[in-house]
Amino acid sequence: MGIPSNYDDLPMGWVGDVIGRRAMSNRDREALYDAATNSRFTFGELNQRANSTATYLVDVLGMKKGDRLCLLCRNRLEAVDLFFACSKVGIILSPLSYHLQKPELEELMVRIQPCMLVYEDIFAEMVGNWILPSSVEHKIELSDSSDSFFQQEVLSTPPRADIKTDLAMNDTQMYIHTGGTTAVPKICIIPYRQMVWNAFEVFIAASSGVGGVELRELLTFPFFHIGGWNVLNSTVYIGGVSIMMRDFDPDLLLDLIERERLSHFGAVEAMLQFISANPKFADVSFEHLAGLTTAAAPCAKDVLKPFWDKGLMTNQAYGLTEAGPSDFTYLPQQWEMDEVQANSEKIGTPMFHTDYKIVNKETLEKVSRGSEGVLCLRSHHNFGGYLNDYWRTEKLFKDDGWIYTGDLAVEDQDGQVTIVGRADNMFISGGENVSPEEIEQVLKRHPSVAGTLAVGISDGKWGQVPVALVVLRPGFEATEDELVGYCKTQLASYKVPTQIRFDNMLPLTGAGKLDRNALKKMFEE
Repeated sequence: MGIPSNYDDLPMGWVGDVIGRRAMSNRDREALYDAATNSRFTFGELNQRANSTATYLVDVLGMKKGDRLCLLCRNRLEAVDLFFACSKVGIILSPLSYHLQKPELEELMVRIQPCMLVYEDIFAEMVGNWILPSSVEHKIELSDSSDSFFQQEVLSTPPRADIKTDLAMNDTQMYIHTGGTTAVPKICIIPYRQMVWNAFEVFIAASSGVGGVELRELLTFPFFHIGGWNVLNSTVYIGGVSIMMRDFDPDLLLDLIERERLSHFGAVEAMLQFISANPKFADVSFEHLAGLTTAAAPCAKDVLKPFWDKGLMTNQAYGLTEAGPSDFTYLPQQWEMDEVQANSEKIGTPMFHTDYKIVNKETLEKVSRGSEGVLCLRSHHNFGGYLNDYWRTEKLFKDDGWIYTGDLAVEDQDGQVTIVGRADNMFISGGENVSPEEIEQVLKRHPSVAGTLAVGISDGKWGQVPVALVVLRPGFEATEDELVGYCKTQLASYKVPTQIRFDNMLPLTGAGKLDRNALKKMFEE
């Protein structure tokens, strides 16, 4: 009869062409504002740029479906061009984090085997010192110059009318690297299916939220994270306007809130601290903002308070590259401030198309409501495994397509879920399980503490004991004895840090995640 056994394996014309399809119906509508160049683009103009770029890649360079293109740059317009262009023709876009070190980046390139490297001019010296794999046949440097190669050669390529390639939902759209705290970064295979279903999740969640206004979304997350691409892709699906900054800049962000009438943006806790500490914050009106979403980790109430005081509604979202990133979000029933504040630490309920269960770490059996366990997720936006890494992929996936997140969670009697820590961060001290996140949450409640990171280190008597690094709030003071004493009033004795040190920042991995291994090494040395 010709009925395919699986539509996700059937090549279709629309897959990978979100910008082309949006341009069909909204060609002249504003699509993107680039704050770095003060330039605006319609959906039609972005589609034209993508078609020219795709034609250059295919007809001039001879690239084809399945070839890999590595990208090292900040959030800039050419990155958007390449994302939409590669998606049209099946070239796998592989963004690289400029926070990684030379050995890590070289190792990633060897594993990805790209035939092309595109990099921003500010990273030219870094790239010049790399030992590139022999697979790299082409290099392009990006710059703001009007006579740059990308501007003069790539974008001037006459777009071929039939440049779009039929692609299947299960074809690979991107490689996104993640992690790196215990080994080299993992490379996640991101199929078109994952990005399409994430857009559905975002659209449905947005329709359930506060607002009803035109979506004008600020791109706050870097493009070497899936979150940056998910926000851009989903905003195009919805037909909203993307507002783009090269880097996270709280001063510019506060200007854009008013100047561009932002309706929404997402942020992590550290970003919010920088925003509220900026001198402009007190005078900025948030009247156009319908909401602010926090992500990556629970955000302390005192960090959110300055935004609540301005009447801004907030909610927390949750996800991970391997299973999302759109998996959970807290959506208040009434969008009233009391309810928002009372539930700010919850990730809430799953997205419409996400299955979840909380299981015992050892038996993998479901736990009862109110009991702590590991969160497992299953959806059409699960990723396609780790690139050439069978063992890690097998370890992550459980029976029937469940992804084992490693995040400890609790579901309350109303079905609302809260993340309470990481299963793999737990350590044993004197026979007792200790969660570093629990120690961190207590320390962050101290009025002088802006941020903290805790780990367990080796100890001859107890096996391991907790220690912590603390970042103090500007203008506040605290001593080690004071914070240890505070912890003693909040925690069991075996959970109280035996040492607390102070610094002006917490250690991060090249992927921008908290680096517990670096902290452990710091204390043990």
